[in-house]
Parts: sequence; structure tokens; C-alpha cells
Amino acid sequence: HDPLQLLISTRLAAQCTDLRVNMVTPKLFSDFPDVCAFADADISAVEEDIRTCGLYKTKARDIIAMCQMLRDEFGGKVPDTLEELTRLPGIGRKTANLVLGDIFHKPAVVVDTHCIRLTRLGFHNLKDPYKIEMILKDALDPKESNDFCHRLVLHGRAVCDARKPKCEQCCMKEFCETYLENEKNS
Repeated sequence: HDPLQLLISTRLAAQCTDLRVNMVTPKLFSDFPDVCAFADADISAVEEDIRTCGLYKTKARDIIAMCQMLRDEFGGKVPDTLEELTRLPGIGRKTANLVLGDIFHKPAVVVDTHCIRLTRLGFHNLKDPYKIEMILKDALDPKESNDFCHRLVLHGRAVCDARKPKCEQCCMKEFCETYLENEKNS
């Protein structure tokens, strides 16, 4: 529920599991409880707290620079527009949309790997996250867009895992090209 914590946690999640991020963040947010603490932090202290998240040097640099920008340009507050959020170091459209939807309750389409994979099941054949975001933005009820994306993530984790899909349990197998192809070949 805290905008800064979600912003930083999502940045840490790049190339890292949510489980690992959730193990790291309690100490991180205890050591650095607010924007100013991060903005004034010694980079090696942040690196040490997030080391197990991978890419920790880049992430630490981005987090400190992001918090300096939040302090200096946004009065210490996380902004509530896509344009302002994506100006922050290390923050792309996916993270910005997540913050917009979950924190500010604005219509948002979060295009992650689950979204890309699952919406390709007969909806499009694209791989470009921006193009997929625009297609979904046009297709979805704005009030439902954020929840839709969360449901895709849950389905992708529980059933349609990229490495070990549980096709027999899937509610979309009747129109899933992968399932239909596998059935045809078996």
C-alpha cells in the first residue's frame, strides 16, 4: 500500500522472484524507511541489502537516483502519471502501470511475461510490450484492466507456467494453440 515500497520492490523484481524480493525488502525498508533515507544512502549499503536480488549494482544505483529525483523534483512523493513515473531512473511502463493501478487506482495495463504469453492465445501474435499494452488498453474496460492483468499473472503462475504448463487443468485449452498442437502431435 506504500507507493515508494511498491516502486522499489517492483524494480527489485526484475530478473528476480517475488519470493526473493519479499525476503530482502523488510531489512531494506527498515534500513531506509523513506525517500530521503534512500536519496542520501551510501550505495554500498543499499547494494548489501539487495545483493541476493541479482543485478544489485544497477538496481542500487537506480533506487538511489530514483529517490533523489523523487526528493528533488516531486517533493518526496511518488507521482501518479505514467509520464512522470517513467522519467524515474530504472522505471519502465510495466512498473509505472503497476503503481498507477495498484496504488493510485487508475486504469492501467501491466504487460509482463505472463500477459505477453497468455494474450498470444488467439488474441495477437506480438512480442512488443508497448503494442500489446495499446491493444489491451483498447480492448479492456478501464475499470477492469488492472484486475485483468493480475488474473493473468495468477493464471500464468498457477497453471500456464512457461516451463511446465498444466494444460489439462487450463480453462483456455480449447483455443490454446500450444495445447491444440500438442494434442494433434500426440
